[in-house]
Amino acid sequence: MRKNYLLTPGPTPLPPQVCEALAKPIIHHRTPQFQAILKEAAEGLKYVFQTKSEVFILSSSGTGAMEAAVANLLTSGDSAIIIEGGKFGERWTELCQAYGIKPEVIKVVWGRVFNIEELKDKLKASQAKVVFATLCETSTGVDFDIKAIAHVVKNSAAVLAVDAISGLGVVDLKTDEWGVDIVVSGSQKGLMLPPGLGFISVSEKAWKLINQSRTPRYYFDLRLAKKAWEQTDTPFTTSVSLVVALNAALKMIKDDGLENVFKRCSKLAQGIRSAAKALGLKLFADEGCSSRAITAVNVPVGVDGEKLVKTMRDVHGITIAGGQAELKGKAFRIASMGYLNEFDIILALSCLEKVLHQMGYKFELGSGLKAAQEVFLT
Repeated sequence: MRKNYLLTPGPTPLPPQVCEALAKPIIHHRTPQFQAILKEAAEGLKYVFQTKSEVFILSSSGTGAMEAAVANLLTSGDSAIIIEGGKFGERWTELCQAYGIKPEVIKVVWGRVFNIEELKDKLKASQAKVVFATLCETSTGVDFDIKAIAHVVKNSAAVLAVDAISGLGVVDLKTDEWGVDIVVSGSQKGLMLPPGLGFISVSEKAWKLINQSRTPRYYFDLRLAKKAWEQTDTPFTTSVSLVVALNAALKMIKDDGLENVFKRCSKLAQGIRSAAKALGLKLFADEGCSSRAITAVNVPVGVDGEKLVKTMRDVHGITIAGGQAELKGKAFRIASMGYLNEFDIILALSCLEKVLHQMGYKFELGSGLKAAQEVFLT
């Protein structure tokens, strides 16, 4: 009998409280009963987003919220600066191109620390209305220093929009305190829900651009979302059961406390990194920018990276993520976000050691587990 365990950067495992909420009978979305649920969810999201601004709920993936940001902030022909250091930074570029926005890309070497001076120089020479950044780049296992980026952008005319799809509720993001104008996220990562909900917070500075934009938009028109929210409502049918479950997940986060959630995720990531190094494996990301949400590890020479991931999943029921794009077959990624604890990580590392050993990689059995346990014992 095989059990299945999920340690990917989304979807992440669902807590029992969330599963129970999902199983409740559905109710109509245009009722006072659902409005009360929606209001509770909105307040809970403000807590996680660390903002006093409204956070709008979209029935979409996180990419839908990213598209909403691009379509609402800009008009065809406008320029935007994009900090691009992985597959999801590239998504900002692709979305801008789809809407006729001129992308001014700052290329960051995958896995390396971003040089903030590049942004300062680019802003001085640019007429860009928006800077697009990524909190956690899951393709490379990198966290970007959004506080430093926000400090630079705040002193310019541009608006800062951050993809926090993988980082929200995992990596500290002080939206209001740092001056982040747009934060987008999704349900299936740190918020411990199935895919299907996108979220977006909007500052007053960002609303000025939204009201100026001439981009045709309908379903993702944030002006409609704002108008509907005046009546504690959504402009279109929302994902009722997911919103009910969202409240269950947000209650868990509140009960733990955001700071404790951040510390737990950070320690899990530290345990994974320590284990990898003890096994003689090389981390893909530099130590100065390694993510607290996911760890990317280079596959050792002589080992088939795709086979490693498939064997762990299909034979042993432990699902981690393989590398993307240029890292396909060359790296694997283990998540440390959402409904995971130390023993989930120990289990995954135990399976990793077993499969690496079977594939002929030489190391001392148990060395990775020992290193992780030493981190968890501190």
